[in-house]
Amino acid sequence: MPKNWKIHISEHKRTYLLIIVLIAVTFVNIRPVVHSVFRTISIAEGSRKKLPIYSVETPEKRVAITFDAAWGADDTDTILSILSQYDVRATFFLCGYWVVKYPNEVRRIFDAGHEIGNHGNTHAHGAKLSLEQNRNEIMGTHIKVRELLGIEMDLFRAPYGEYNDTVIRAAEESRYFTIQWDVDSHDWMKRGVDYVINRVLNNKDLRNGSIILFHNDTADTPKALPVILRGLQQKGYTVGTVSELIYRDNFRLDHTGRQIPNS
Repeated sequence: MPKNWKIHISEHKRTYLLIIVLIAVTFVNIRPVVHSVFRTISIAEGSRKKLPIYSVETPEKRVAITFDAAWGADDTDTILSILSQYDVRATFFLCGYWVVKYPNEVRRIFDAGHEIGNHGNTHAHGAKLSLEQNRNEIMGTHIKVRELLGIEMDLFRAPYGEYNDTVIRAAEESRYFTIQWDVDSHDWMKRGVDYVINRVLNNKDLRNGSIILFHNDTADTPKALPVILRGLQQKGYTVGTVSELIYRDNFRLDHTGRQIPNS
């Protein structure tokens, strides 16, 4: 037996382990992309991380305006009046406890022709919750709205804009699209009306297919909203709901969360 037999065995072991690693990596890399219940792909191109829809690729000069409702409701009538004045329908993402506390406001929003979306039941930090807890957050609001309005929602916005794969998977399993935004008004920061107006109308990300974020029950939003709506329309944008903007089938997301139709 040669003196260096142990070395030969060690080399064979290293080779064997290398082969095993290569096989394992190969199987991981060819793992099929998981499709959602809508037969769409929510995994960003070039990444395994799931993303919400931040914006939409469209040749139409169209944007969506959205309001998150998690606080009070004193300005609801004012916002609805402004939207009506500019002939704009918006998407309102409602928390479950907000629906319970302000059912009349929910009905007024819906009866005025606006879209109702899901903002979670308790405005919890979804990234800290399990899959089941996230599903419960979504379905808690879903059931409340269904009982009040008789509708089945399918648009979800994660509280705080906070998400991970578990949050989006819970939404998909609940038959929801997760909606983020690419233009943030910062209306809750109390920096003044002019700041909010500039944040939207001069935002570097404002373009065809943008989704704009506002909140209800803030001091600056009712004052800034007429100027913003007028400015968007003067720029040639049609302002509407999320459902009027997104694709519900046969699309992909790029690495920024921009929804792109499959050709």
